[in-house]
Amino acid sequence: MTTPLSDLPFTLDALRAAYAAGVTPADVMAETLARLDSVDDPAIFIHLASAEDLAAEAAALGAYDPDRPLWGVPFAVKDNIDVAGMPTTAACPDYAYDADRDAFVVARLRAAGAIPIGKTNLDQFATGLVGVRSPYGVPRNALDAQIVPGGSSSGSAVVVAHGIVPFALGTDTAGSGRVPAALNGIVGLKPSLGALSASGVVPACRTLDTISIFALTVADAYDVFRAAAGFDPADAYSRPMPTAPMPAPASAPRITAPDAASLIFFGDDMQAADFEASLRTLAEGGALIERVDFTPFYDVARMLYDGAWIAERYAAIEDMMTTRPEAVHPVTRAIIAKAEGLSAVDAFNGFYRLAELRRACAPILDASDMLCVPTIPTFATCDDLKADPVTPNSNLGTYTNFVNLLDLCALAVPTGPRSDGRPGSVTLIAPAGEDGTLAAQGQRLTQARRPMLGATGIKTPGLQKTGRAPVSGSVSASEMTIAVCGAHMSGLPLNHELTSRGARFLKATQTAPSYALYALPGGPPARPGLCRCDDGQGTSIALEVWAIPKDAVGDFIAGIPAPLGIGTIEIEDGSQVKGFLCEASGKRHAEDISALGSWRRFLERDTKVIV
Repeated sequence: MTTPLSDLPFTLDALRAAYAAGVTPADVMAETLARLDSVDDPAIFIHLASAEDLAAEAAALGAYDPDRPLWGVPFAVKDNIDVAGMPTTAACPDYAYDADRDAFVVARLRAAGAIPIGKTNLDQFATGLVGVRSPYGVPRNALDAQIVPGGSSSGSAVVVAHGIVPFALGTDTAGSGRVPAALNGIVGLKPSLGALSASGVVPACRTLDTISIFALTVADAYDVFRAAAGFDPADAYSRPMPTAPMPAPASAPRITAPDAASLIFFGDDMQAADFEASLRTLAEGGALIERVDFTPFYDVARMLYDGAWIAERYAAIEDMMTTRPEAVHPVTRAIIAKAEGLSAVDAFNGFYRLAELRRACAPILDASDMLCVPTIPTFATCDDLKADPVTPNSNLGTYTNFVNLLDLCALAVPTGPRSDGRPGSVTLIAPAGEDGTLAAQGQRLTQARRPMLGATGIKTPGLQKTGRAPVSGSVSASEMTIAVCGAHMSGLPLNHELTSRGARFLKATQTAPSYALYALPGGPPARPGLCRCDDGQGTSIALEVWAIPKDAVGDFIAGIPAPLGIGTIEIEDGSQVKGFLCEASGKRHAEDISALGSWRRFLERDTKVIV
């Protein structure tokens, strides 16, 4: 191994390579403790395994086993999740007990070869998004000590952001696995409810709780998710969920975001600018962005700390609230005590209201592949929380509180520093079971934006540069290639005319710089016309290249209306492919949109989409 262990980025790929080169788990455990010592933040951990215990765990792994996907990987566990032989406190000393077995998820991670190093600090009983409601101190934000670390999974986010461990477990009910990720410049994966068992987890709202995953990269978070996920018959809320390898990102996902009128930033203009820049990056990568009124989602978010769900938090610690209320953090106690004035009628009225709001949100969710929102609307400082322990916390949940109530999965990803150096972050959100879809899109976004990996000073790896092979090299003898530039592209209204005939996407590319693009009259759907320019005045136009079975071509071409037809198009790399071209007569009443360079940009402009 040529890179000193002290300089090694603690990502899964880097550790796997180090182990393959001869580094031992004992070396990595020692380096993990050395990194923690150098950070010198005693509030990160509530309990830390001894160096001797970690050395023994490392030795017990035996010879390097690459078939165990997390072999020798150190990780941290939020202290409301059981680890055998360690205390569980939920950040309340009077609640503490010694766990005699691992939580279901911890056991699965151990089986994959991972080694838990300790239990991290949190907002007491996982109630809070700020990370300052703990009798064990306040972990320092890894990037800016003035900013709160985020909660409730404060210690888990901070330890990952410093590069001390490759991943850590948190929990997420209202945003506790996403807000700390945003505040510390890392990835926060909030799985579909039920994908990760809650057996061995101290509940906050049992119907809405999930273990979450913090990591430096999207790929690492998703690898851990796959290792941790599994159906648990002992957990009444566990359910089987897809855990296939991360798919390729969709070439043209439909992404819905709040419109300008409904975005909330509490006056933070830099946060607003960073969000718009992230949407532009998504659009440049092929996404079709739609902006909508987000009011129904905010209405859902406001329900989380009202009625049924605050009563559910009370139920989780009822014994303490009735017999030892003084042992509960005063802010936590004041929030949860609101349940004492609620009745069963209030709970049922809350359920009815949520059902109505779910119905209002459904058309927006059904019309898109995923949502994109700012992870947080603005920042909160430790001084802000001293002056007002509640309002800044509530503000941080603006874009997170609704997700579990609507049975959605979410992925918070860093987008790089804002103009003032504070970390940017957006969250991608999709229906339950689409965790892999989010991971693919989130990885593409981070590869394009290339944020730093937390506080490590190391940049996210960029998009892989690949040479362009001739299109025909990817096509079988029973297929032919066809280029489309409009409504037949991925995610657009006529794409089904390709997919229903067994066509498959090959790549996104563009024409040689000798074409013009026109918006043809008529519709719906709106259609473009691609024309070759023989006067040297053309430009490059975005295309998608598909492979279609030859026996389906005739039927496909028969449905093409005038003035469109199939001709030969020159691609930017000099190769040629059959594709849609427009007769010269079709330009007569059409709008020249060549300057936009793509049909998607025209659609965005024509629907007044802000990107």
